[in-house]
Amino acid sequence: MKLGIIGLGHRMNGMLDKFREADPELEVVGLVDANPEKARERLTEEERSTALFHQSVEDLVRSTKPDALAIGTRCDSHAPLAIEAAPFGLPIYLEKPIATSMAQARQLEAAFAKSQSPVLVSFPLRASTLCQRAKQILDQGAVGQVEHLLAVNYVAYGTVYFDSWYRDHSVTQGLFLQKATHDFDYLAFLSGAPITRVAAMSSVGRVFRDTRTKGEHPDPFALYYDEIGTPETGMNEDSSSALLEFGNGARGVYTQVFYGKRSPKRGAAISGSQGLVEFDWYENSVKTTHHRAPFNDVSTVDGADEHFGGDSVLATNFVAMVKDRAPSSAPLAMGLASVYACLAAKESAETGKFLDVRQVGTV
Repeated sequence: MKLGIIGLGHRMNGMLDKFREADPELEVVGLVDANPEKARERLTEEERSTALFHQSVEDLVRSTKPDALAIGTRCDSHAPLAIEAAPFGLPIYLEKPIATSMAQARQLEAAFAKSQSPVLVSFPLRASTLCQRAKQILDQGAVGQVEHLLAVNYVAYGTVYFDSWYRDHSVTQGLFLQKATHDFDYLAFLSGAPITRVAAMSSVGRVFRDTRTKGEHPDPFALYYDEIGTPETGMNEDSSSALLEFGNGARGVYTQVFYGKRSPKRGAAISGSQGLVEFDWYENSVKTTHHRAPFNDVSTVDGADEHFGGDSVLATNFVAMVKDRAPSSAPLAMGLASVYACLAAKESAETGKFLDVRQVGTV
């Protein structure tokens, strides 16, 4: 497998390791990267002398003729680069968020409506063993019809969104798009329907104010700094929450918190008239409570690696897409559905309104 990479940063370097595990003969043949020296350090010794750096996606594709492309630049350039790659018909691994504005998302949807490129969106949570097990239990009727979903994400490493390049709100456009895009996707997956309506709120500037703390407890009396913005100019949230309505009538609640340094939690509770299914990735177990039987069931999952094992599953799927034309487990439509829901949540938090979520394929 000959791979072309657009943006070989920390995240894509981790995925490259997973791609190599899935295909030990994989070769990086060309790259587009704003920091070629750093990117070259992440290649194998042989690739450092053979892989070519290019100024554009078109140059990379036409010069090196890769079998597939992987896009892992900073968030605000994912959509433009994917649009640039769309005409070539190559399989594409696309990092989330796949767009950071409605204009980008609609342009992306239009570009791939005419493209032959299969896309795998970086949604490892839906691919993780724990989430797949929860879905299996739900499909077996453990709760009956899904009526309600409650999800939380207490991000133990949340300071990264204020003491690294992620603090630039113009790049991330806030943490619904940066983080909740994962969670909205897996909630739609578990509910069996897309998110159709959102009401949201957020808290900004109450905890994170001063990027000079470099991960230590921020000074509550510090002023705001240009690097992280202000509530008026735009800045990442300390926390944010959303009420969700799904296309099948189910309802949901989601909350994400970015200052819980020693209290990581990420998971969901899905309920129906027959029971309750609960899981937390940090606990690696799924618990089923039966409403009409006097017992509970617990499924435990062996320890997993990055993104709770989902990265390895995505990598294996991507290699199969390239070599065997296997279907994508997280195609572009799923990425767009998540982005549209996140954009609605962002706008709702800014305006205080309930908002309908744009659906993929609508005019």
